[in-house]
Amino acid sequence: MEILTWSTLSTTEQKTALKRSPLIGDSGLEQSVRAILDAVATRGDAAIQEFNQKFDGFNSAMIGELRMGEAEIAAASARVSPELKAAISKAMANIDVFHSAQQFRPIDMETEAGVRCELRSEPIEKVGLYIPGGSAPLISTVMMLALPAKIAGCEQRVLVSPPPINDAIIYAANACGITEIYQVGGAQAIAALAFGTETIPAVDKIFGPGNRYVTEAKRLVSQDGRCTVCIDMPAGPSEVLVIADSDANCEFIAADLLSQAEHGPDSQVILVTDSQAIADGVNDALTRQLAVLPRQDIAATALLSSRTFVVDDMLQAAQVSNQYGPEHLIIQTRFPREVLKNIRAAGSVFLGAYTPESVGDYASGTNHVLPTYGYSRAMSSLSLADFSRRFTVQELSAKGLIGLGQAVMTLASNELLDAHKNAVAVRLASLEK
Repeated sequence: MEILTWSTLSTTEQKTALKRSPLIGDSGLEQSVRAILDAVATRGDAAIQEFNQKFDGFNSAMIGELRMGEAEIAAASARVSPELKAAISKAMANIDVFHSAQQFRPIDMETEAGVRCELRSEPIEKVGLYIPGGSAPLISTVMMLALPAKIAGCEQRVLVSPPPINDAIIYAANACGITEIYQVGGAQAIAALAFGTETIPAVDKIFGPGNRYVTEAKRLVSQDGRCTVCIDMPAGPSEVLVIADSDANCEFIAADLLSQAEHGPDSQVILVTDSQAIADGVNDALTRQLAVLPRQDIAATALLSSRTFVVDDMLQAAQVSNQYGPEHLIIQTRFPREVLKNIRAAGSVFLGAYTPESVGDYASGTNHVLPTYGYSRAMSSLSLADFSRRFTVQELSAKGLIGLGQAVMTLASNELLDAHKNAVAVRLASLEK
């Protein structure tokens, strides 16, 4: 990777050096995705079948329905090895424990005498879960989405994934309580979840990471007047930033960088270190490890838009990381929790030499659906709360209104909203009779 000394760069050069991959932001992307959305919105299943054939070489009209039947699910599950089933079970247990601990605790209190305020939570009724497939079928994403949806109590949980769906994805979905599995991926899957088709139901909220087409589709449907659907976050191509000091292990760092670079050519990895020796050593380790990776071409392309920054100290390293706002942040230093004190923006953080990003991707218990593109500066990682909607309740007694009414009327009057003032005044007047 290109090595840059942070302090020698101008402010403009620093911003330029922290830009995401140039593969992101294709000027024709929005137009292409809009055409797919319009086709699905107007022609439903017919458009889905055409796109399945065009993009995935999958003839759903000939092979069967878009929705997988019970027999298909059972047959696919039977083909999954016992070893993989055991790994899925272990991961599910940790994810279940961590997300169950996030259960909402309601608030019910009096803010003053006779004024009762509550905060309540209800599960989102219908959720759509997008599971990336293609060259890297993300079995783990099934668990990261389906288990929180189940724990939250979402009544209808619809899963979509590019066809043909990997057997392990089907097995994991079934193990997590998913009964609706549809064979469709890409922007067309997002369109189906947003607008609904003859076969695929429309949902209230769409979850799941994906490539830039999926990410753009999620953005567009969330702003489309033809539907009312929310999205979890702009979760697109993967990225990682590693903060390392002179005590770090170059082989570990290279392995972590490559674990994200192999996701796709538009992924990006960053190393921030206060040691030139570590910067050079990691480049050497990258060369060795890359040579034996099955997905080396993908990772090599991602590395072209990746770089190393040599900084003055760990405080500056944290500042660079905060400016970038990484999806994943690995802190491999002698005292990682000291560095953590200065971290303000990251989707998920991995501390110490023995905490590779891979454990969070699969089985530690945290969620791996995270904000990318720097959105971690303002957005959070996926959690149980995202599968529910919170709302407030207030209830005033006559005494409560008497005590609060004058303040409300004064504020309403100063905002020139006389009807607001009158809604209180008529009630206060009735209490004087």
